Amino acid sequence: MAQRNREDPHRPSRRRGQGELESQVLGALREAEDPVTAAWVQERLGGDLAYTTVVTILTRLLAKDAVARERRGRSFAWRPTADIAGLAALKMRRLLDGESDREAVLASFVTALPPDDEQVLRALLETAHATDGVDASDGGDASGGGDASDGAHTEDGVAVVDGADRAPGETED
Repeated sequence: MAQRNREDPHRPSRRRGQGELESQVLGALREAEDPVTAAWVQERLGGDLAYTTVVTILTRLLAKDAVARERRGRSFAWRPTADIAGLAALKMRRLLDGESDREAVLASFVTALPPDDEQVLRALLETAHATDGVDASDGGDASGGGDASDGAHTEDGVAVVDGADRAPGETED
């Protein structure tokens, strides 16, 4: 049976997409200047979200290392440790970590990219190689001459491609 909209009990409410609520909660946290309570997040998001739903989402984000919390009285104050892009990258990384044939998954992903996204990925890999001290002329270019799976990361430290020097989900400080 479909959920009913509180304003119009005869009209079903819109169902959120997977991860949409996590993104909204993380976005609200990023707007705060200081750590905030779950009640603040609930109020900020408005709508008909239950307090327990907000706490559940915050706890899931904590498990994903996308937020941190500190004790404040009998409750917690929450702050973001990742942005929306970092959360998406973490989801992609966890999906990849769950597959037995990483190379096949990565190959399928890369070959399905539109040309503009492929160019962005190439540029990011080249930048990552340059910051890791690997010169493109030494066989480390992103077009296939080097192994792009050893430490490529975005500027905010969230691993995009397998960082062999870090545990899954771990980021640089």
